[in-house]
Amino acid sequence: MQPKIIPSQKPYEYLTPEHCYIAENYSDPAVSIARATVKPGVTTKAHHLLNGVQEIYIITAGQGRVHIGNLPPTDVTVGDVVVIPSMTSQKVENTGETNLVFYCVCTPRFTEACYVDEEPDKP
Repeated sequence: MQPKIIPSQKPYEYLTPEHCYIAENYSDPAVSIARATVKPGVTTKAHHLLNGVQEIYIITAGQGRVHIGNLPPTDVTVGDVVVIPSMTSQKVENTGETNLVFYCVCTPRFTEACYVDEEPDKP
């Protein structure tokens, strides 16, 4: 990896089948960084990541509840960090009245091939 500075820009944000908005900020083979937004009252679909991909959430706005593996559902807010090992079930619900926003840092990088939907029939 070479040193670089990536100027701030408004990345394209899109709604995923998981029920959250994603804006991809950076990706290389070792890491990917994306901003996720979950609207008030929304719960994302349960899923897990394969291929040794670990995910870390860094909460930057709002409040919610994370469901991670066998841990009890846990409330999160600004500044909290959530570490999710590969193959661990995860979902997030927005329990507040404003958007829940967090950065997703995946190592190695996230790809569609590593994503496993645990609720394929949920609309």
